[in-house]
Amino acid sequence: MRLIDPSATDFEAIRRDFRWSVPEKINIAYQVCDRHLQRAQQVAVYYENAVGQRAKYSFADLKKLSDQFANALRAIGIGRGDRVAIVLPQTIETVIAHLAIHKLGAVSLPLAILFGPEALEYRLRDSGASAAIVHTSRYDDVMTLQPELNDLRAVIGCRCGNPQAEFWSLLERGADQFEMIETRADDPACLIYTSGTTGPPKGALVAHRAVIGNFTGFEMSQNFFPQAGDVFWTPADWAWTGGLWDALLPALNYGIPIVAYEGGGFDAERVCKLMRDYAVTNAFIPPTALKMLRVLPDLKSRYNLKLRAIMSAGEQVGEELIHWGRDALDLTINEMWGQTEFNYIVGNCSAIMPPRPGSMGKPYPGHRVDVIDEDGSIVPDGKEGELAAWCDDPVMFLGYWKNPEATRAKISANWFRTGDVGYRDEDGFLWFVGRKDDVINSAGYRIGPGEIEDSLLRHPAVLQAAVVGKPDELRGEIVKAFVVLGKDYAASPELARDIQQSVRERLSAHEYPREVEFIDELPMTTTGKVRRIDLRARDQK
Repeated sequence: MRLIDPSATDFEAIRRDFRWSVPEKINIAYQVCDRHLQRAQQVAVYYENAVGQRAKYSFADLKKLSDQFANALRAIGIGRGDRVAIVLPQTIETVIAHLAIHKLGAVSLPLAILFGPEALEYRLRDSGASAAIVHTSRYDDVMTLQPELNDLRAVIGCRCGNPQAEFWSLLERGADQFEMIETRADDPACLIYTSGTTGPPKGALVAHRAVIGNFTGFEMSQNFFPQAGDVFWTPADWAWTGGLWDALLPALNYGIPIVAYEGGGFDAERVCKLMRDYAVTNAFIPPTALKMLRVLPDLKSRYNLKLRAIMSAGEQVGEELIHWGRDALDLTINEMWGQTEFNYIVGNCSAIMPPRPGSMGKPYPGHRVDVIDEDGSIVPDGKEGELAAWCDDPVMFLGYWKNPEATRAKISANWFRTGDVGYRDEDGFLWFVGRKDDVINSAGYRIGPGEIEDSLLRHPAVLQAAVVGKPDELRGEIVKAFVVLGKDYAASPELARDIQQSVRERLSAHEYPREVEFIDELPMTTTGKVRRIDLRARDQK
């Protein structure tokens, strides 16, 4: 199933002539797996972990295993509309769980294993999750929380790749044939929590149709995907939009193998060997990971890499990485831009449109994106405004979970306001300038200050706290905390480390403040709000 003719050569003509054809009824599990009758025995997922254990699974395997797990989940009371949390890394169990949940007409709730107890509790409670499939590293945390979560009826332990784990023993009790629940294009499929930029994190409810809405951008950012022999990989966690919707689901949709690597932190040399061993041709690699790869000499020849296309997103790629990609990998990295609520809508296709280094690219076929003012009117070329997407789009989310006011606040004159500031040049390229809110982009993760500040205040020494993003060469930005201590505490490096560790344990390894600065008082507006602009300016003096 291709949406874009691979022989096309004119980006603007493709955009002009493209029309969506979204079926009235669609189920993600059928779209990306069960319909692949002609590819049933073809490899769908290669799996490898940090200790070198390997396995591979065909589309026939995925269908059978997800049918079994769907039956098993139904037997414990999971049904249409229920939210089921998946707290797992890149592994086959993650794939099976998503497919099974969609077959039931239920809603998958991907959560990162990086999350600590507080982050997990908030999302499980707010979503009203009925069940959670949990990696052993977070199993005790969730079991401790369960008595306080009235909706959470089942916690299913999973030691990835271990056939003795509860996940597999439950799955084996399910029959290997399942009649998929019929779902409509607008039925909810996935609930992904965004960063809490102006309060607690919000759940973005995504429909089954959104899987198709991603495909024009995916095909073009991967330089006309798929081609014979393509193999896909990403270091992005499948619990996030980038890993799930920009990698796993599209790769499966096109019947192309994806590599699942459960390897912990990013190791540049190990990653190159992984791409070599599986002859990876296409990848989504965030800019921070690209910067880590950049330190390795003679990258392509040393590892005999077969890469033909890389998409990068999550933060600005920048000119330096574009030039490095051409020199070191003999390809032009395609930058992409989107959000959880409105994903994969702007980017590049170096096969037919040389990127303009520093620009995010142009709207992909089927998506209308422009720059608007406060009234929702389109602004002239070169003038800054808010980047916005036209709402009549299959990739647009259904709304924020249990928060219609927040959903309405994002829409103006049928434009979805992204909160990002940018401009359009005279050739139609879009350029990112900054964020209208205070979201922090660190190593590809969008991090909101609200949840971190709340966690900081739980430390007994912290009287007040504010969090901002500080520019960083490797990560784009790091989280920096400004802390006002209680009267009985004195600033010290040891106390700073203790505060950092407390946030890391409560929330996650990617959200804790990598810098803590103690100050006497926070700069405030007359209405009592923290002036983060003043805090950011302190690092520029």
